[in-house]
Amino acid sequence: MFPANLPLIAMGLLLGGVAGFAMHRADFCMAGAFRDIFLFRRTVMLRPLLLLVTASMVLFEVARLAGWLPLYPFPLLGTPSVANLAGGFAFGIGMVLAGGCVAGTLYRAGAGSVTAVAALVGLVTGSALFAAIHPWWKRFADATALPALDVTIPRLAGVEPYRVIVPLAAAAALLFLHWRRKGLWSRPAIVEGYLQPWKAALILAVIGLCSAVATTMPLGITTSYAKGGAWLASLWIPGWVEGAGYFRTLPLDLAAVTPLGHVPLRGGPAPVTDALALVQIPVIAGIVGGSALSALLIGEFRLYVRLPARHYLSALAGGTVMGVAARMAPSCNIWHLAGGVPILAWQSILFTGGLLPGAWLGGVILTRFVTKR
Repeated sequence: MFPANLPLIAMGLLLGGVAGFAMHRADFCMAGAFRDIFLFRRTVMLRPLLLLVTASMVLFEVARLAGWLPLYPFPLLGTPSVANLAGGFAFGIGMVLAGGCVAGTLYRAGAGSVTAVAALVGLVTGSALFAAIHPWWKRFADATALPALDVTIPRLAGVEPYRVIVPLAAAAALLFLHWRRKGLWSRPAIVEGYLQPWKAALILAVIGLCSAVATTMPLGITTSYAKGGAWLASLWIPGWVEGAGYFRTLPLDLAAVTPLGHVPLRGGPAPVTDALALVQIPVIAGIVGGSALSALLIGEFRLYVRLPARHYLSALAGGTVMGVAARMAPSCNIWHLAGGVPILAWQSILFTGGLLPGAWLGGVILTRFVTKR
């Protein structure tokens, strides 16, 4: 069994490693892009984020037309619900308090940030704690489902995706050219080896495409946080894990296999080795390792520990909220912004709609209770 899974594991490590390296060199963090809008009235990081979404949109559609995406829309993207909006709102609060999104905390932890490690502890804890509210939340999600919207905007309109994507990509391209003429793409190099964020955005778009082609799914990592939380809880309170219905759910249960490795597309938050574990855990390890390598190569790896206690508490609390919210949404900002929004999936659009006011509220809490002097 293991040799058959080796290509999938190796691919995850490679994609995660390149992503972690690039994000560290560019300090590419989606949490910062949203936070800076409200805290500093800056939109600098929104430009590469929009480039990431647009480039992913084009690449996914080219891959679909070429027949490289046998499952489209991507697995795990389904009927939208108000739960997606509420989950995005809570996620926005959590990621600002944590100081990074689910991927941002990983690459910062890899570079030695102890507050990022605290946020990761919170992510794992919150992902497991969601099991306590899962029955109620599922009823809420089902009651507020919006099946009339279908899964994506093109499916709702009854047209081929390219008929919507081409005009959107063209409009974005005109905006990108305008920014280029005004010299807004490049930022002054902060340190040796600095990677311009727009380059990191393109790298991440290609990584997302490779993930979708190899596994049928774009990048996503938060189900494995729930798996980790369940495994740790099973060591201390096994009865709770066994009795929690959430850990018996199978959000991924398809009669298909991954193109790379031919792993059955079946998995969920239970602490077992399944398709989601084989796809996500190597990516997580790769992001941490790639970031650590980047930091070591430029002499930036160091442990940052001398911070006020409230910063650690904020990171832990923010990570916990983010972990719960990623299960509420379901999934995280990487999955939705770099995977769902590019194919115009309603779940991801609603998630993003909640993310903005959530980031605003997170910024208010951060400035009043954490960064105050």
